[in-house]
Amino acid sequence: MSMHPRLRRLFHGGSGRCIDIAVDHGLFGEPAFLPGIEDMPAVLELLVAAAPDAIQLSLGQAPLLAERTGERPALVVRSDVANVYGSEPAAHPFSLVVDGVVAAAVALDAACVCVNLFDVPGADDLRRQCIENIARLRSDCDRAGMGLMVEPLAFKPGRGAPEPEGDPERIAALVRQATELGADVIKADPSDGLRDYRRIVTVARVPLLVRGGGRVDDAEILRRTAAVLELGAAGIVYGRNVIQHERPEAMVRALRAIVHGDASVEAALAELGS
Repeated sequence: MSMHPRLRRLFHGGSGRCIDIAVDHGLFGEPAFLPGIEDMPAVLELLVAAAPDAIQLSLGQAPLLAERTGERPALVVRSDVANVYGSEPAAHPFSLVVDGVVAAAVALDAACVCVNLFDVPGADDLRRQCIENIARLRSDCDRAGMGLMVEPLAFKPGRGAPEPEGDPERIAALVRQATELGADVIKADPSDGLRDYRRIVTVARVPLLVRGGGRVDDAEILRRTAAVLELGAAGIVYGRNVIQHERPEAMVRALRAIVHGDASVEAALAELGS
């Protein structure tokens, strides 16, 4: 599959896979997202030293990475801000693209921009907003020679705090819509049990990176990583499972062992001293 030169920066030259660390959580204005990332210059110093393939940042934080000299991970720029992650459902859910984000991403020498595709039961207008956002960004990215990562995210129905959906049917349909809308790369949730994840990778057609979601224990996240790679995923996009870890740099090393070295989960746990 041909790939724009910018997008090639996301993928390791040896394994062809990607480890992207998401540190764009502050953009969403949720207090629970800040632990581990309060001091962003220190976080970036640590992560650059750990050498993932990419780091995902908001426009306000991206210069901390873009202005660094020497070897550094590729930059993924979060293009939209949403209000769907709170402890209670939003009365008026929205997802808004930051004005001029593609031109800014070009100036920052980013590899791609990332945008959400939400499916929240009862929030049809939010889904429409996301589709409009993707369509506009696709056009802007084409003109600028910028890659487009789409993040399909289905939520379970219910009145409480929003919770990602693990139903493979809903995930597959949303992933396919992202591809049909022009995604170059997709960032998607794992499905429950992972039994049907190869089908999700197949319907995506473009490289699919798996989200980490909420914090889980070390063995679970490493086992999940090995499993989705075995099922055809092109890599991972993890945030809280790295940045809220007691030793984020060691977790990146453990993930590198699996993603780029095909190490066993036991060998990766040894990197953590677990």
